[in-house]
Amino acid sequence: MPNSNYTDDNIRTLEGVQHVRMRPGMYIGRLGNGNNPGDGIYVLLKEIVDNSIDEFAMGFGKEIRITIRLNEVTVRDFGRGIPLDSVVKAVSILNTGGKFDDKAFKKSVGLNGVGTKAVNALSENFYVCSFRDGECSWARFERGELKDSGKDRTTEKNGTLVTFTPDTMMFGEYAFNLDYVETMVKNYSYLKKGLTLNLNGTAYKSENGLLDLVNENLSEEPLYPPIHLEGEDIEIVLSHCNAYGENISSFVNGQNTRDGGTHLAAYREAIAKTLKEFFKKNYDPADCRQGVVGAISIQIQEPNFEGQTKTKLGSNYMWEKQVHDESGALRTDIGPTIRSYVNDFVAKNLDNYLRIHKEIVPVIEDKIKASQQEREEISGIQKKTRERNKRTNVYNRKLRDCRYHYNDKVTEKTQENIENSSIFITEGDSASGTITKARNANFQAVFSLRGKPINCYKESRKKVAENEELNLLISALGVEDDLENLRYNNIIVATDADDDGMHIRMLVLTFFMKYYPDLIRRGHVHILQTPLFRVRNKKENRYCYSPEEKEKAISALKSGVEITRFKGLGEISSDEFVNFIGPQMRLDLVKLAEEESIADIMSFYMGDNTLERQNFIRANLRSEEELEDVNI
Repeated sequence: MPNSNYTDDNIRTLEGVQHVRMRPGMYIGRLGNGNNPGDGIYVLLKEIVDNSIDEFAMGFGKEIRITIRLNEVTVRDFGRGIPLDSVVKAVSILNTGGKFDDKAFKKSVGLNGVGTKAVNALSENFYVCSFRDGECSWARFERGELKDSGKDRTTEKNGTLVTFTPDTMMFGEYAFNLDYVETMVKNYSYLKKGLTLNLNGTAYKSENGLLDLVNENLSEEPLYPPIHLEGEDIEIVLSHCNAYGENISSFVNGQNTRDGGTHLAAYREAIAKTLKEFFKKNYDPADCRQGVVGAISIQIQEPNFEGQTKTKLGSNYMWEKQVHDESGALRTDIGPTIRSYVNDFVAKNLDNYLRIHKEIVPVIEDKIKASQQEREEISGIQKKTRERNKRTNVYNRKLRDCRYHYNDKVTEKTQENIENSSIFITEGDSASGTITKARNANFQAVFSLRGKPINCYKESRKKVAENEELNLLISALGVEDDLENLRYNNIIVATDADDDGMHIRMLVLTFFMKYYPDLIRRGHVHILQTPLFRVRNKKENRYCYSPEEKEKAISALKSGVEITRFKGLGEISSDEFVNFIGPQMRLDLVKLAEEESIADIMSFYMGDNTLERQNFIRANLRSEEELEDVNI
C-alpha cells in the first residue's frame, strides 16, 4: 500500500539555483550531449551571447568574441558592462535583471531574469567580470555557488566577460559541435548588420542582413533573384524554387525561432494573400507557397516565447505595456497584432515590388499554376486511395495511435505531451508488435509498414500518390494539407540493424526529404538507435550500441559473459525494449543543412550506383563479420 503520510516535512523550499539543477528542463529544455542543435549546452551558450546581442541592439559594442576550447566557453562583449555592484546578483539570483522595463533594454530576447542564472547553475565553473570606466567587478562560482568575488582597477575596455564549463554531472559526456555553433553565430551576424562576431579567431559580419542568409544558404537555384524588403521592426526575403515544401527561416529580436510561431504563420498567410490579390485569382494558399524560400525577422517589445528555449513565438501583439491614464489608473496599451502588422507590410511592399519588377511576375504565376495543376491531380489520386483504405479498414491495422490523440481530437494538451508526442515508423508485424507492447501509450504511436516502400527518387509524383503505404503514412502524420497540422512532434524511423532495415530507412528518409523537407529542417525526424548487443553475466545486463561499447562491457563484466547479437527489433523482448524507447531513448536527429542540395543528396544515396558511392560504402560500412567478431 502506498505511503499516505503527508506532513510538514514533505514541504521544501529550494533556495537560489537549486531548482534549476533539479528541474533543468524548465529552464533550458533538453539536456543532451551536444549531438543535437537543440541540446542544452548550446542553449547555455546562446543565453550568454543573447545578453551581448542585446547590448549591441541598444547601441553599445560592435564586436563579440566567442572562444570554445574543449568544453570551456568564453564570451566577451564590449557593451556597457553589468553595473558593478550588481554583478553577483545579476548572475545568481533568479528573476533579477535589467530587462523588466524598457528603459535600459528595448526589444531584447531575454526578459525574465533567468538565462544567465541557469548557465551559472548548470556549470562546473562559472566566471563573470564586468568592466566599467576603469574598474571591474568579478565573481567565481562552482555549480551556482559563489566561491569568490572582488573589485579591481582595470585598463580593459567596457563590457562583460563570461567563462563557463557546462557541468558533466548534468550533461554527462558531451562535446560542442562547432558546426552548430558556427550556424548560430552566422545567424546572429545576418540579423545584426554591423556587428562582428568572432568565433575561435574567425570573424563573421553581414552587410546585407537576411538577404545574405538566404543567398548563402540556397541549396536549389531560385526562379528569380530573392526579394529583399525592410521596414521598421521587420525584414523579409522571398523567392521560389522548384523544390517541394517551404523553407522559411524566422527570427524574433535576433532569436532563431526554428519552431516558428505567430510571426511565421502571419508571413505564410501574407505571402499567399498578397499573391492572390495581386493576380486577382483565388489560388490555393498552398500553391502560392509551394517551393518558397525566404526569411522573416521582426523586432517586438517583451516577446512571449513558448518555453525558456525560445524556439517558438507566442506573442500576439507587437508590444504591450502598462501605463497610467490621466486619472492615475493603470491600463494596458497594446500595439498592432503581429498578424496585421506583417500582413500590412507584405501587402503594401510586395505588391509595390511586383509592379516595379514586372519581369518576375510571369515566373511566379507560372510556378503557382504548375503547383496547382500537380496538386489537383495528386489530390484526386490520394483521395481515392484513402477511401479505398478506409473501406478495407487497413488504416486501423497500420496505425496504433496514442491516447494523446483520440478520434483526431487532441487531448491532454500539456507542453510535455506536445513535446513527447511521437510516432514510430517500423516494418513488419514482429517489430511493430514489440514496440506497441513496450511503448508509452499516452504519447507514443506506432505505424507499421508492409515491406519496403517505393523509391520516391526514381518514381513520378503520380506513382508516389498511388502508393498505399505512403498515403496512409501521410494521413497518420496529418500533413495532407499543411505541415502545421503535424500530429506528432517526433517522427522516429525504427528499422532493423541489417541490410534490409537500412534500405527501408533510406527509402523512408528519401520520401521525407523529397516531399516534406521541412519536417527534417524543423528537427522532427529521427532515427531510433537500438542496441546491437546484449552482454551479460549472472549479475548484470549491459546493452551495447557499437562493437566498442561491447568490448568495454566484456572487460567490465569479466568472467562468465554471454553475448547476444540483435539483428532485428522483433528479437528483443518487449520487457527489454521498454529501456530503449523510454526517457533515455537514443535518437539520431536527421539533419539537413540549409546549404545542402536535396537533389544532390538523393542522387548520391538513391540514384545510380556510381563509383563514388561504392567508395563511400567501402569506407564507412562495417561488415557483418566485424560486428560478429567477439573477443572474449
